[in-house]
Amino acid sequence: MSEVVRIAVAQMNSGVDPQTNLATIAHIAQGAKTCGADYVLTPEMSVFFAENRDMLKARAEPFEGNSAIAQLSQIAKEHALHLHVGSMAIALDGDRFANRSLLFAPDGTLQAYYDKIHLFDANIPGQQAYRESATYRGGETAVVARAGSFELGFSICYDVRFGALYRALAQGGAQVIAVPAAFTVPTGEAHWEVLLRARAIETGCFILAAAQGGQHENGRSTYGHSMVVAPWGEVIAQADGDAAGLIFADLELDRVAEARQRVPQLENSRDFTLGGSKTAAQ
Repeated sequence: MSEVVRIAVAQMNSGVDPQTNLATIAHIAQGAKTCGADYVLTPEMSVFFAENRDMLKARAEPFEGNSAIAQLSQIAKEHALHLHVGSMAIALDGDRFANRSLLFAPDGTLQAYYDKIHLFDANIPGQQAYRESATYRGGETAVVARAGSFELGFSICYDVRFGALYRALAQGGAQVIAVPAAFTVPTGEAHWEVLLRARAIETGCFILAAAQGGQHENGRSTYGHSMVVAPWGEVIAQADGDAAGLIFADLELDRVAEARQRVPQLENSRDFTLGGSKTAAQ
């Protein structure tokens, strides 16, 4: 009989005040636990969604002695569940920050964390150049950690566009991959669902995507549409638009092995080199 685990995915409209957002996360954890979830995921920048670099500097704390992390640990312990904070800004040396995802165990222990690897640096015609790397320091390590009944792979937002990371997570044992995000409305409408379904199909993993949604205090508008995608690529739970709330799914973990057996792409994957074109004489 397949092992089934109930999970919750939170859609938020995070503001700029950490204490207000922490109170919301506590409410989310309570709601998840009341409805039988063993694990809950929140979106990218759950603890505060800064307006600019100056606000980041004023609110982000170092990792050691971080007051928000202490409160999140207590929330996980109080509700006795795996609390996966999609991400929060952590102050680093050198006037930059980490976009860090944190997994708390039901006893409040910080079980694992991951720093977003891929940073959005782009020159878009007619718009000001965007340099996420000027503010954040990209991570260098992919992370898979145990979350109760399943092996959990970590990613954050823009990471979803880099399939190699997801293949590495699946090959590293992940059965479930988290995608906390704050997609803009135009990219969300165009790419959000298709990217999430693609990552599920190519890895044979469950994909849990917790999104920011709506108009934020910092002036940003985010797409919402949080969802859970099964290993065969079908959406099994989805938020209604951009409103804050919780969605739930019962993950039948045997479906991971079943999908990978039906299409053994991870097993069949091969390393290769890229060469030039070959002539007929060759």
